[in-house]
Amino acid sequence: MMIRDVHIADRPRERLIRQGAASLSNQELVAILLRTGTREESVLMLANRILKTFDKIQDLRDATVEEMMAVKGIGQAKAVQILAAVEIGKRLYQKHSEGRYVIRSPEDAAAYLMTDMSSLLQEHFVVLFLNVKNEVLHKQTIFIGSLNSSIVHPREIYREAVKRSAASIIAAHNHPSGNPAPSPEDIEVTKRLVEAGSIIGIDLLDHVIIGDHKFISLKEKGYMN
Repeated sequence: MMIRDVHIADRPRERLIRQGAASLSNQELVAILLRTGTREESVLMLANRILKTFDKIQDLRDATVEEMMAVKGIGQAKAVQILAAVEIGKRLYQKHSEGRYVIRSPEDAAAYLMTDMSSLLQEHFVVLFLNVKNEVLHKQTIFIGSLNSSIVHPREIYREAVKRSAASIIAAHNHPSGNPAPSPEDIEVTKRLVEAGSIIGIDLLDHVIIGDHKFISLKEKGYMN
């Protein structure tokens, strides 16, 4: 299917304008950078082939112009466009890490975690430790594997929170299936962490579940009341 065969409302540029960049897949974002495909394949097909060539999108961080041009259909101009965008991303991240990231909403927490967690093939349970200004002091992966209330020990999480002098924490984990809908285990773990935090005096502000470039806040869903 060529891009002209895609309904105008579903084309990457139009979707970005209407729904925001975060709603687009990696393939769609790369397609926007490429702008056009070739005579043989659409820009979406070309973008997909680039992503397959580099295995995962994170590998583009270290790609060279020569490596990009080795992909059939990618000339010097397209290679330069992609690598320029990658470099902008690097510099933004570098600037980000120079000052502490402030989390004011579930969207802020998801944005902080989405890039690293949305493409993981196993579940990772991560905790963000915040100061009184809701700035991220530290991020730590607590465990890797299917979420289970017997595995997630509040004492381990809050021991680290005390060590970091954290005022509050945000829990997060990913669903490799891409669907961020909470399971009964997710809800049970959240309630245990809320209870433990209220006793210690270090609040669990939210538990965010990351899917395929989308997320669910258990606080917004009412599971932390």
